[in-house]
Amino acid sequence: MTSSEPAELGATRRLLRATNIRIVAQTFFLSVFLLGLWATWTTRLGGYPVSRFLEIDLLVGVSTALATGRLYRHLAWGLSLLAITLLFGRAFCNWICPFGTLHQFAAWIFNILPLKLRRRSNRYRPLYALKYGLLAGLLILAGFGALQIGLLDPICLLSRSVSASLAPASDMGVDALAGSIEQAGVDANWTNAIRFAPNTERRVFVGSFWIGALLVVLLGMNLVIPRFFCRVLCPLGALLGFLSRFSLFRINRDVKECTDCDACLTRCEGAAEPQSVLRSAECFACMNCIDDCPEDALSYTFLGQDMKQVFTSTDLGRRKLVFSGLFGLLTFPFLKTHGLGTDSNYSPRMIRPPGSVEEGEFLSRCIKCDQCINVCPTNVLQPATTAEGGFEALWTPVMNFNIGHCQLKCNLCGEVCPTGAIRRITVAEKLGKGPHKDAGPIRLGTAFYDLGRCLPHAMEIPCVVCEEVCPVAPKAIRTVDEEIKDVFGKIVVLNKPFIVPDLCIGCGICQNECPVTDAPAVYVTAVGETRSRARGLLLEDRGRAYGS
Repeated sequence: MTSSEPAELGATRRLLRATNIRIVAQTFFLSVFLLGLWATWTTRLGGYPVSRFLEIDLLVGVSTALATGRLYRHLAWGLSLLAITLLFGRAFCNWICPFGTLHQFAAWIFNILPLKLRRRSNRYRPLYALKYGLLAGLLILAGFGALQIGLLDPICLLSRSVSASLAPASDMGVDALAGSIEQAGVDANWTNAIRFAPNTERRVFVGSFWIGALLVVLLGMNLVIPRFFCRVLCPLGALLGFLSRFSLFRINRDVKECTDCDACLTRCEGAAEPQSVLRSAECFACMNCIDDCPEDALSYTFLGQDMKQVFTSTDLGRRKLVFSGLFGLLTFPFLKTHGLGTDSNYSPRMIRPPGSVEEGEFLSRCIKCDQCINVCPTNVLQPATTAEGGFEALWTPVMNFNIGHCQLKCNLCGEVCPTGAIRRITVAEKLGKGPHKDAGPIRLGTAFYDLGRCLPHAMEIPCVVCEEVCPVAPKAIRTVDEEIKDVFGKIVVLNKPFIVPDLCIGCGICQNECPVTDAPAVYVTAVGETRSRARGLLLEDRGRAYGS
């Protein structure tokens, strides 16, 4: 800068560099998150770096610790976010959080209001205290063992939305584009390049419409209130806002220089009211107000020069706090009285991934991030609907063997689970080999036959598909040969199948490959699963004797 340039111009240029750095950081972290989800699906990356976002999510660490009484594996990384917040306030919300970046972009796209109304929309409203009430209710639920933070936690919500809704939609779009290029006679190498991973199957997810619809509604609400989710609903933002009252750096206003022009409200992301007494719990440290101030009256400095200019409370009154607590206390029995999570009364379709812990503990650990669903190579893992386990189990992973099956030597779901709802297991443990021989293989459930639909049993049509595809050795599906004369007078040998429950591991390939496609003649239920002795099918394990 030359001596002839005004000092204000030099300061503005420096501040523009600061906001540009923020935009670069936002783009970087959002790109890393989305590319991580894509790479997890196409290359079986093991969940990183997406799992790292979930592990630094302080709300995930706090809530799972409340629900289980311990901190699982790498969730201690949440301390890094705690440190960032105690230093810089809610900087995570506007510098790192990929969901926050999407909302800022959506708010920018929808920014069609005139200047006066735009500034009015960025003033604080009492409605913004709702997120603190939601946080209190969700933490109380977690304390009782009902973990529901995954419904609204921004990292979990975005991971689930991309994995179960946007990804299959993009698959369809890519296929349509590649098909059009193929019809045009273009070289096949181009179509493979467009498909990114031409050898992977396209995904289908139950309930993907509602998962995607929630994302669309939340983004669309930016038309009504800019950064609606971040300001009104986000429980992680509420937790960071509560902690930011202790932050060492914050926005400060020099009242002597301020002319009350309200220019700082033009692009305030958090509705923190920097033109008045700054609400530190709402400030995202976006630096927009500093950039827009024509008098350089605002600065981002160490502590406050005048603490009278900072409002550190979260604006959650005692009455609202009591109401939030009652909400959590009353919601807990409503979730639990559904009755499908107990050993005596459970949904037969609630078949969990291999390595899953017992159902009660599973529900106190699963954050509905759908990382396991994203990494599953056969698409068998699906987000649960309320039909399987009620609202408490909504969007947790379940097996749907009409869509896929559990591969014998696959243990990827446990590799990516950030909270231990699905344990990290080795292939040897899954198959009951080596040091795990005495424990036997991990059983997901047991297969049964609907003899009224089975081709050999009900229709005298030869079929041995289920026996042929059974992957265990010795096979869990055997046949009894029966020679008959069919209705056309031909001698036919029927191989009538039956299940050896001692050997069945509930992998579901028999159900998935059954030629009776509308409602397979062989199906798997959760009975006999390893993770719960109370759900055993047999009084004793005859497996080793049978196998010998």
